[in-house]
Amino acid sequence: MRSVTGRTDHVVIVGAGLAGLSAALHLAGAGRRVTVVERAGVPGGRAGLKVLDGYRIDTGPTVLTMPELLDEALHAVGSSVRERLDLIPLHPAYQARFTDGSVLDVHTDAEAMEHEVRRLAGPREADGYRRLRRWLTEVYRAEMHRFIDANFDSPLDLVSPELARLVALGGFGRLGPAIGRFLRDERLRRVFSFQALYAGLDPRRALALYAVISYMDTINGVWFPRGGMHAVPASMAEAAAQARVEFRYGTEVTGLERSGDRVSAVLTADERIHADAVVLTPDLPVVHRLLGSRPKRRLRWSPSAVVLHAGTTRSWSSAHHTISFGQAWEGTFTEIIRDGRPMTDPSLLVTRPTASDPSLAPDGAELHYVLAPCPNLETGPIDWARVGPRYREELVRVLEDRGFTGFGAAIETSDLVTPVEWAAEGHAAGTPFSAAHTFSQTGPFRPKNLVRGLGNVVLAGSGTTPGVGVPPVLISGKLAAQRVLGRSGPS
Repeated sequence: MRSVTGRTDHVVIVGAGLAGLSAALHLAGAGRRVTVVERAGVPGGRAGLKVLDGYRIDTGPTVLTMPELLDEALHAVGSSVRERLDLIPLHPAYQARFTDGSVLDVHTDAEAMEHEVRRLAGPREADGYRRLRRWLTEVYRAEMHRFIDANFDSPLDLVSPELARLVALGGFGRLGPAIGRFLRDERLRRVFSFQALYAGLDPRRALALYAVISYMDTINGVWFPRGGMHAVPASMAEAAAQARVEFRYGTEVTGLERSGDRVSAVLTADERIHADAVVLTPDLPVVHRLLGSRPKRRLRWSPSAVVLHAGTTRSWSSAHHTISFGQAWEGTFTEIIRDGRPMTDPSLLVTRPTASDPSLAPDGAELHYVLAPCPNLETGPIDWARVGPRYREELVRVLEDRGFTGFGAAIETSDLVTPVEWAAEGHAAGTPFSAAHTFSQTGPFRPKNLVRGLGNVVLAGSGTTPGVGVPPVLISGKLAAQRVLGRSGPS
């Protein structure tokens, strides 16, 4: 494995998001002196926190899977998830609602889910679910440690018995048809394929290997940290600080000082921070600006999302996560990915964090997070300043038509986030989901975490390997640490 050259005694990490915090923990645990420079006043990056009229709003991810990866990062400094967080397992992980009025509770327990599938679609589909569950597990086992949790120096690094197994499992076919081999009911196919949107892909055309995301959601389990998702980076930062990682909050990096083929210091408006090695975690355009370089190729960016944060006086579902599917399906992805326009019949993720932790809202109130996938600003250069308020009303109308009766009237405070706001935070093309996971942007073909021409700079975050989502970003921090440490095993 290629690694950083020269001394690595002091590592400066730019960004205190999940990737930067993961790298900090693994590096500190290996005895490195670590300084983290973060422009915001708190840790978290995309997993931020906004307090609005007494509501504690998570501004980023709402779904926590694979907590063992978080535990691994904390373990590097002698801590643990059990010590730092109160994780609440979600049962069901999701509730899926369909326009025909049917409802499916998505359980991670095999027997409970088989019972739900049989109730919804009959014994043949229940048998198909059992076979699908075995296939998803096999895909995960073939992928995780060889292709996701791994550094690549060359596409040849893919060649392995696990690759042959993944090919035999059909991992390089299309996700939609792969799920269709097991399930005929269109509603169930949606439940086990919509996760491809997390990776910026049309679920019909995504590679079947991205079924690993469905494994994480529907088999391995979904949790919610008491205190909200922001409790995850807060706990990581606390553990890192106790391990003598130094944090500089409210400090923006303005440049990098070079000496030959190395970055010798990280520059801010007020100081020069000496660095033996540097880990950069911002989105790729910001990284290129700091490096004074141009990208080697044009990337395809994931779709974006409009998010409505709504503090309400009541709730409509007992579930923590609700997926409200529209009647349309295939055409909706064409709209946002190819045509560059919002879904005319949107499928929505509605999260009610107060279902698990009422303290996130004022007494008697509820907090809702409504996410609607939409085009990024390159695919659809929409005037969101003008369209946004109308689209907000459209989302409220859709929810009310689908059983959230009186949703609009119950809103006492709200915040609308559109691609314009994502872009203002430095996210390329106005999407928080970074580069899409097309075949040419997957695995060893994704932007690499070693910077060509610089011997001591490593990247981490959703724009590099392994990719988008909380589990991959935590892994990216570990992989960056391994590049600095010059070893491929646990940090």
